[in-house]
Amino acid sequence: MAAEPTSRTRVERALLSVDDKSGLSAFARGLADLGVELWATGGTRRTLAEDHIPVRPAEELTGIAAWFGGRVKTLHPGLLGGILAPRTEAGRKELAERGLLPFDLVTVNFYPFERHLADHPGADDLEEFVDIGGVTLARAAAKNHAWVTVVSDPSEYDALLAELRAHEGTVGAETRRQLAVRAFERCTSYDAAIARGLGTTALPPDLFPDEVVFRRIPVRLRYGENPHQKAATYGIVSPPGAGLAPRPFTVLKGEGLSFTNLLDVDTALSTVAEFAAPSAAVVKHATPCGVASGATLAEALEKAVATDPVARYGCAVAVNRPFGPDDPARLKGVFVDLLAAPDFHPTALEALGRRAKVKLVRTNPPTLDPGRWEAKSSLGRLLLQEVDVRQLLPTDLKHVTGPEATAEQLRTFDFAWRVVRHAKSNAIVLAQGSSTVGIGSGQPTRVKAAELACEVAGDRAKGSVLASDAFFPFSDGVEVAGRAGVAAILQPGGSLRDPEVVATAERYGISMYFTGWRVFRH
Repeated sequence: MAAEPTSRTRVERALLSVDDKSGLSAFARGLADLGVELWATGGTRRTLAEDHIPVRPAEELTGIAAWFGGRVKTLHPGLLGGILAPRTEAGRKELAERGLLPFDLVTVNFYPFERHLADHPGADDLEEFVDIGGVTLARAAAKNHAWVTVVSDPSEYDALLAELRAHEGTVGAETRRQLAVRAFERCTSYDAAIARGLGTTALPPDLFPDEVVFRRIPVRLRYGENPHQKAATYGIVSPPGAGLAPRPFTVLKGEGLSFTNLLDVDTALSTVAEFAAPSAAVVKHATPCGVASGATLAEALEKAVATDPVARYGCAVAVNRPFGPDDPARLKGVFVDLLAAPDFHPTALEALGRRAKVKLVRTNPPTLDPGRWEAKSSLGRLLLQEVDVRQLLPTDLKHVTGPEATAEQLRTFDFAWRVVRHAKSNAIVLAQGSSTVGIGSGQPTRVKAAELACEVAGDRAKGSVLASDAFFPFSDGVEVAGRAGVAAILQPGGSLRDPEVVATAERYGISMYFTGWRVFRH
């Protein structure tokens, strides 16, 4: 029977064997400063020696440097015995009898199989990038986490060093357990990538993988949808290159982002990615409440925030151009919780920095990526679908009643359709030119969405274009639009009551077009 481990274990000896050398020297120097005896394998030892960090070669314990071109270096009881030995009286006695040194810390990461697969799909040498020794070291240390600490990712270095410094060179049992779990998760994702890569080097674009592996991303979320809920973020590890890769971003100002911040900014970025012209999207509760394009970003911002002065309170705003020195003035009097842009002019950064609560996020310029997926959950299951990037073509438009749309109205149809597919269903968007004037979304009935959009628009509804994300099941929504003065309607069509809907539009003199396809977003 194994002995119960102590709550804290002292790190006196460490083995380091890593492919990714980022942060390695600083971590090793921190360990050495704490009096930890360092041992390392080939390339890792050379890196540390070049940085004048005292380290001993692992081959002193194995008697071998590298067999078979490096395939066998760490698969040896001289190392594995010192990692797996229990720190019981019997274990210590056997270590001494066999002349083995116990390791209290193992730092290891693997050959970059995933990166090689992504960079060279279909390559003939994929198996050469399958790490055996590193995975074995990680699994051995994780198995023996009752006494041994395992570090499998450079992102874990700083927190572990901080704990060692704060607790006189010891590591707590919970930390060891968490790091062991992460190491096993890394082994799992690595094996899944290998199976995927050797099984098939190209995923057909119209199919989904049989297995998806996620790994936690070290982005601190303040909380979930509510402050009493914890939250975390995960990125896809396997299959490599799949369409759930997270958008990179940097928080320039403000507290850590919350769960809802991420939902809002994703919707805002996806919305402005629709447009080539300078554009801005104002989002609340992961649905747009104001979107506009303009000749300049300042013009787009001014129009977007003007759509709904009530709903914009505490909003997230995303733009598809760098935030210029004069752009902060366009947000005067608007309470913005989060602002995302590809970059910020120093003058704009200074001006926005004076706002007490705004969070500033720098992101890559948003683009429409037809290879991306999006994920939701239901009943404990992960649901994946392609991101909706289908474009509205002139050939999609079927004129069913009223006057022919003008060239300007046709352009506004395209603008409104791009916006409505980012609003939560049921969704109605009213637009004038390249700016929204009213949005009604997230309603269980389409007539209520139409009422909300027209209420927000007020007099601006007169002469506007309406886009509906799905067909009108009854004519009541068109009645609302007609009374508000809407001039043209774009909707998918396909309702059993299309004849009644079309007749109502004709009675109000509304130009109505069908697309034949819908853009639901739940």
